[in-house]
Amino acid sequence: MATQLNPYLSFRDNAREAMEFYRSVFGGELNVSTFAEFGVSQDPAEADKLMHANLSTPGGLILMGADTPNSQERSDTSNISCSLSGEDLSELQGYWDGLSAGGTVTVPFEQAPWGDTFGMCTDKFGVDWMVNVTAPK
Repeated sequence: MATQLNPYLSFRDNAREAMEFYRSVFGGELNVSTFAEFGVSQDPAEADKLMHANLSTPGGLILMGADTPNSQERSDTSNISCSLSGEDLSELQGYWDGLSAGGTVTVPFEQAPWGDTFGMCTDKFGVDWMVNVTAPK
């Protein structure tokens, strides 16, 4: 198997909601495991939090995520953006529409100076996304 780079997103109490949202955008199979299943927290209030979630899409995308335990700090900001790129305008337009719904568009999804269709947004869970459709040659 080739080495893969998979985004792993951290949430505070809403990982399940976020990962279900990403499944609605990208499709695929979502597998989740809770803190209780792994026995990682003695706090009953954390039993249903997600220890690990893995979304695998038919197109080969993999997105992972988890809730941050109450005992750990979690930054509200990051210097990471998830980037989607390819040649299929219809597919990437659908991802853009889903990810930007309820979020904040920072760069509209339109033709960029370099010829590609490009946009940037922060989704409703605070995750930054870049979507780029390569211009036909």
